[in-house]
Amino acid sequence: MTEFITVAKTDELKVGAPPIVVDIENTWVAIYNIDGEYFAIEDTCTHDGNPLAEGTVEGNIVTCPRHGAKFDIKTGKCLSIYADVRTYQVRVVGDEIQVGRRK
Repeated sequence: MTEFITVAKTDELKVGAPPIVVDIENTWVAIYNIDGEYFAIEDTCTHDGNPLAEGTVEGNIVTCPRHGAKFDIKTGKCLSIYADVRTYQVRVVGDEIQVGRRK
């Protein structure tokens, strides 16, 4: 069963704005607004541990600022030779952005 926690309000994360990074159970998670939909991925490049939230975003692809690894924000899939990043369920309840965590 998934438990959801509120991490931000929708007006805090506009389309095209930098992601919001939150700590969920000792893991940094980046929340993105891609064309009005919210997505959450672990904020760690699987190549070298660099924060992905510091990278550039084009469409739904984030590029690690250190070595250029590319990750699909919607799926967590790595588009190069490295491992995928963990994704999290996201939902909006009223004006609250909530991220799922496993119990």
